[in-house]
Amino acid sequence: MSFEVEGVLHKRMDTEKKSEKFQARDFVIEVPGQYPQLIKFQLTQDRCEILDRHNEGDTIKVSFDLRGREWEGRYFTNLNAWKIESASGQTAPAAAESGDTKNDFPKMADEPTAKVDDDLPF
Repeated sequence: MSFEVEGVLHKRMDTEKKSEKFQARDFVIEVPGQYPQLIKFQLTQDRCEILDRHNEGDTIKVSFDLRGREWEGRYFTNLNAWKIESASGQTAPAAAESGDTKNDFPKMADEPTAKVDDDLPF
């Protein structure tokens, strides 16, 4: 599954070398709304560098996949980013796209369309 979401780059973390052959980099964007959300994404391998041209406070659009796995009876979910653009539509220098065509997928809605009257903050 592929999605897109736009928000403000809230936090950039350093690239972490997890093993000799694997590296990852996390970043957080703030998605505006009645209850703004801080959402953490992960870049892996040669895609870690596509975040370098963006600064905290920039409005960006992130294209990502949902990834899930089970390990020793525990379940993990990850938002795997594969493209980052400026809000103006300028794409960050592309890392190897590995032949994927990911631009033909629907966009994720930023806000729910129906309003619910409750006092819960989520």
